[in-house]
Amino acid sequence: MENEAGQKPSQVSSATSHEPRLVQPFLHGARVVVRAPSFAVLAPEGEFQSGAEGFYHEERRVLSRLAVSVQDSSVVAVRSRQLDEHAASFLAVVRDGEEMTADPEVFLERRIAVGAGRFEHRVHMSNAGPRRLRRVLDLAVGADLAPMSDIKSGYEGEELHPIWDGTALRWYGGESSVEVVVEPRPSHVDAKSGRLSVEVELGAGEGVDVTLVASIVQPQQAPLFRVPSGPAPWDQVEVDGGDARLGLLLKRAMEDLAGLLLEDVQSDPREPDRFVGAGAPWFLTLFGRDAIWAARMLLPVSTRLAAGTLRTLARRQGQITDARTGEQPGKIVHELRREAPEHRGGASLPPRYYGTIDATPLWISLLHDAWRWGMPEDEVASLLDAASSALTWMAAGGDADDDGLLEYIDESGTGLSNQGWRDSTDSIRWQDGRLAEAPIALAEVQAYAYRAALDGASLLDAFGRPDGEKWRSWAARLKERFDATYWLLGPLGRYPAVALDRDKRPVDSVTSTLGHLLGSGILTPADEASVASYLGSPELDSGLGLRTLSTDSVGFNPLGYHTGSVWPHDSAIAARGLALAGRGDLSVSVIRGLLDAAPSFEYRLPELFGGFGRDAAPPVPYPAACRPQAWSAAAAVSMLQTLLGLDVDVPNGTMKVRPLLGGLTPLWVRGLRIGDHPLEVRTDANHEVVLVTDAPVSSTPR
Repeated sequence: MENEAGQKPSQVSSATSHEPRLVQPFLHGARVVVRAPSFAVLAPEGEFQSGAEGFYHEERRVLSRLAVSVQDSSVVAVRSRQLDEHAASFLAVVRDGEEMTADPEVFLERRIAVGAGRFEHRVHMSNAGPRRLRRVLDLAVGADLAPMSDIKSGYEGEELHPIWDGTALRWYGGESSVEVVVEPRPSHVDAKSGRLSVEVELGAGEGVDVTLVASIVQPQQAPLFRVPSGPAPWDQVEVDGGDARLGLLLKRAMEDLAGLLLEDVQSDPREPDRFVGAGAPWFLTLFGRDAIWAARMLLPVSTRLAAGTLRTLARRQGQITDARTGEQPGKIVHELRREAPEHRGGASLPPRYYGTIDATPLWISLLHDAWRWGMPEDEVASLLDAASSALTWMAAGGDADDDGLLEYIDESGTGLSNQGWRDSTDSIRWQDGRLAEAPIALAEVQAYAYRAALDGASLLDAFGRPDGEKWRSWAARLKERFDATYWLLGPLGRYPAVALDRDKRPVDSVTSTLGHLLGSGILTPADEASVASYLGSPELDSGLGLRTLSTDSVGFNPLGYHTGSVWPHDSAIAARGLALAGRGDLSVSVIRGLLDAAPSFEYRLPELFGGFGRDAAPPVPYPAACRPQAWSAAAAVSMLQTLLGLDVDVPNGTMKVRPLLGGLTPLWVRGLRIGDHPLEVRTDANHEVVLVTDAPVSSTPR
């Protein structure tokens, strides 16, 4: 995921050399509650104090300041916890120096919940002492309606001036307004400072609630996406046995993914198409690559999400050629936002932007895999024209110089300089630290395209469409070209270059994206074994997940966005590839590393974290990482599928379950689905398998 226009936090430039250098705000101490398209970023005390903290809706910060105080007393935070994806609670004690003993007697418990365009902050003040108390509870709020791009670039929004109308505080900015109401009615209001005061009287053992509700009104704006009106299109996954952390990780992940769900406004509200927004706070919108990977990882629990994601993206598939937006016929969109972010450093992306080299082949493979997992055939058939267009793009727009490989270059001059999943400006580099120059042909993208061509051919054949053989031949030529150009010799044997640069030279750094090649079919078994040895090396394997750049590369940075950090989704992809390549031992090791990291993040795996390694445990947060992040959450389901060795092929009526040796068995898993059919899997310590499903498949367990 890019840090806006491909800029890493340290690369966001100030407007002039005389202004202070601004950097992206840190988030690692924050708690995020989300109900897409709204969310709140809270300080550990449950307040909005600085940086990116605040309540947001559709990439506008609604509330920028929230503070709670008790006159003539000090308020000391003692605990915070996530209740679910929508809510969190914060406990504090109130000290006034008049307690009967050294023990606290007065408590503030704050419950903060987010709905679509709505923020609720309920304070429960209770008295555990013997005295009758009279206190004044002050709530101070502010609003700036600042765009997300400003906040992300480090600019502090300027607070708007509120108006008190006798019932509510109101702020007006552009086409939007903010309303804050407090119950019970405040006894005093200072509109200029945004302070609302409530007098509280408590007898011994008594408590009282004070509730603040903020809402945003956008009368002139149609929603970018709809808020889901029903439950998530999956069941809660339950895991008994094995490593208890796996069940906790899955529970948190499924709840977070429910909070990130959005509906396409162009779909029928009676049968809406849903997808997951990429992550909060920076990317809570449609990102093609992220939505596809998340839906693909979640196939064992929902083909409906995959179908909604596929249709949402197909509606926005490229139709014309436009260098400014990166649009080309057949290409899948990279991101969709309400308004064009204005990056103060000069770079900018249009609201609908197509600067991605990999979303299109990944879209084809998601359609194929969803079909195998039981997506209804009529729904698959309705997307075959889009699939044919996507296949054509791979051979045309994706291969601009007609050399048989997919490559990218930003032709607009203001877009992303790197357009694979590692899309920060410094991610594709030589081992000696030099940056590779575009056009760049990423190794993993060739694997995606090879797989997509074969997957597309299978779909065309199965539905009686022509050109299946054409795309198998195209894939064979791509593989020949890959074999002839990408291979290098390193200390552990042959390995594929991370990319070819503009001169078609293999860029020699070793990265975790080697794992994306495994299982694609583009490697021989011998070369898969060599790649697996690199992934299992201490230079890449931190013990808590795979590093995005090996430690022996110049420029390795354990907190580099794509230059040494650990991305959970990336490690989960590699773990699955290792299992498919016959290296279950390394696959289980990677999964155990992620499980070891998970408790430090309260089982909400972030977008990325530091690649310092097990010796520096607990894991070091990446300070600006999104949490929750869709594909990091979805990685939990991918890890479970890998451990079970679960593969489904509904068109051919087969299912395979081959648990990995040492893979946390015995397990009892409920909440999986094959299409609309429930699936229950039980494995014992001897890896014997029991399957319970009414799906039209025959099983072939180990």
